[in-house]
Amino acid sequence: MMKLKIIFVLLLFLPAFVNAQDYDWVKFDSLLITGINQIYSLEFNKAEKTFDIVEKDYPTHPAGKFFKAMITWWKILVDLENESYDNKFFSQLESVIDMCNNILDKNPKNADAIFYKGGALGFRGRLRAIRESWFKAALDGKEALPLVFKAYELNPNNIDLQLGFGIYNYYAEVIPEKYPAVKPFMIFFPKGDKNKGLKQLENVAFNGRYAKIESRYFLMTIYFQYEDDMVNARKYAELLVKQFPNNPVFEKYYGTIFVKNNDYISAEKIFRDILIKSQKNYTGYNLRFEREATYYIGMYFKLANRPDSTAFYFQKCVDISKKVDKDEESGFQINATLYLAMAYDQLGLREKAVKYYNDVLNMKERGDSHSQAEKYLKIPYK
Repeated sequence: MMKLKIIFVLLLFLPAFVNAQDYDWVKFDSLLITGINQIYSLEFNKAEKTFDIVEKDYPTHPAGKFFKAMITWWKILVDLENESYDNKFFSQLESVIDMCNNILDKNPKNADAIFYKGGALGFRGRLRAIRESWFKAALDGKEALPLVFKAYELNPNNIDLQLGFGIYNYYAEVIPEKYPAVKPFMIFFPKGDKNKGLKQLENVAFNGRYAKIESRYFLMTIYFQYEDDMVNARKYAELLVKQFPNNPVFEKYYGTIFVKNNDYISAEKIFRDILIKSQKNYTGYNLRFEREATYYIGMYFKLANRPDSTAFYFQKCVDISKKVDKDEESGFQINATLYLAMAYDQLGLREKAVKYYNDVLNMKERGDSHSQAEKYLKIPYK
């Protein structure tokens, strides 16, 4: 269900672009690039000030309002379980849509208004899909998709526009293949082309202007989650982390790519950096990132057969999981509890080991967690 949700989120994404021909292009361009980079760096206060200037100096352009909404979007993205920013985000996007509609009432071919209205609808649909408001999300997607085609008609030389086409082309082919139940709904949409989509995204990733980073982000996730191509996933992750070293979303992906390659030596270094930043309260490095860092550092020590350090980090993971897991135990908590029990067995702390094996049995089954716990309750793990 989570994978299906992510796919719908990606399909609903529509980027916003800039066409500031009526303004001081150099200043406008510089402000937007600066502000966009500040958003990806999670320098939210700096980004707010940058887009304050955009709104003040370009009051009839929707860019300032839109990118202020993107600041809120990243506050949501680093902690999706926290819904406290949702209303603010929806309100900001509604303001962008209203402004664009007013512009389009006077000039239906205003490229800027089309771009930013499409972007606002797309991001509203993304959050609605995440919150499982499927019908409203679908309506946003249906209204937003034609705006990408209209934008292309107005400016076919804008490379950034290929981000929207690339995302659509890729997922419109991938979704029906992976989820046959979706096929009947796809008759209402244009046919996709996965390979063409990847080429379009790669073009934007290296030749785009405002959508370059977003394209690299999508390529990283596509190669990691759907293509199982860790070479290309790592290529884009490295580009992102190098430019934005303090973005926890990018850094976490980078670490999990090494995990998927069973390179826990490299992964441990990355997740230790995440752990340090979480403990120092870097922006965006919250308890969920700290929990994941302790888990993979614990795995590193488990594979290195160092039960003392293994127990230390899995205990931290269990403690954090109890704080952040809500309705039921996460996979992190279940596995960390099992591995913690095994580490205590290795250390000769049988009473503690038995306690945590029983804790595993009181949680939902994950893989063979129950059979493993039952096995080592009878015979200590060595």
